[in-house]
Amino acid sequence: MSAAASVRLALAAAFCVSAGVLLGGCSSASVGATSGAAAGVATGLVTANPTVGIGVGIAVQAATDEVVRNYMRDMHEDQQNLIAALAGALSIGETRPWRIKHSMPIENGHGQVRVTREFRSALASCKDFVFSVQDGDDPGAHEAWYTGSACQQDKGWKWALAEPAVERWGNLQ
Repeated sequence: MSAAASVRLALAAAFCVSAGVLLGGCSSASVGATSGAAAGVATGLVTANPTVGIGVGIAVQAATDEVVRNYMRDMHEDQQNLIAALAGALSIGETRPWRIKHSMPIENGHGQVRVTREFRSALASCKDFVFSVQDGDDPGAHEAWYTGSACQQDKGWKWALAEPAVERWGNLQ
């Protein structure tokens, strides 16, 4: 590859990444699109074949989107496990704060958990609860409330049901 082609490749990749970040923000959806666009443009310039570039771009976008989805699912599961364990330790009517801090500053959260009902069946011991997610650390910060259920399993309390909380975590429960 010539020096001029290398410069064009670097400039095109930088432009695609910059445009993706500026237009898409830093949302998880824009990460895959930006990665795919940069890889597609770079491959298309190196091979001089736009079809190969498009194919590589689509593959990179799909792979990146899957990695981001899996990471976000793990972060949501951490929050849910923490809230379920806390709810399992509470009595009916009792409220306690919850907080999680991940090594990467993504999907950190805090709020309150309050148990509203406890019930048992032949299969499980479960608790219904409400939990809040507070936007920021300010005392007057907005606090959104959701409902959930947790049941006791061999390895502790686990998230059981949270249909209204789909709004909080999407379909990644």
